[in-house]
Amino acid sequence: MNVRPNSAWSESRIEQFLADARIPMRLACNTSRGFPLVCSLWFELNDGALWCAVHEGSILARLLAEDARCAFEVAPNEPPYCGVRGQGRAHLLPRRGEETLAALIDRFLGGRDSELARWLLGRSANEIAVRIDPVWISSWDYGERMKDLSP
Repeated sequence: MNVRPNSAWSESRIEQFLADARIPMRLACNTSRGFPLVCSLWFELNDGALWCAVHEGSILARLLAEDARCAFEVAPNEPPYCGVRGQGRAHLLPRRGEETLAALIDRFLGGRDSELARWLLGRSANEIAVRIDPVWISSWDYGERMKDLSP
C-alpha cells in the first residue's frame, strides 16, 4: 500500500482497522457532468485491495466502467472521529460477483439466513465484483483531541 507520509496510522494499523470495520465504505466516482457521485457499499480488504459488489445495471457500475478513478473513505459516524481514505482505480470483475457478494454478506450480516441475505443472494447472478486498487491511502485519528468527548 502507498501510505501517505502524514497518515496518523501505519500500514499495519490501517489494514487492521479495515479488517475490523463493519461499516460501509463511501465510494466516490466521476460522472460525465463533472460532479462526483458518492455511494455507500459493503467492502472487505483482501491482498491490499478493497473489494465490493454492485449490481450490473447500477449507475455506479456504468460510471466506474467509463472512468476507473475513484476515492473512498471508511469512517464511523461517532466520536472520536478516525478513519481511512484514499484514491484508487476500480476494476470490474463480473465473474467474481457472486463470490464477492457472498463474502460480504457473511462479513456484514454474519451469515446467509436473514431475509435480506436471501434476497441479495437471489439476485447474485447479476452482481459484479469491484476491486479497488489504492493509488494512495491515509488515515486520520482525532481520538486524542476528542478524548474528553468519549464515553
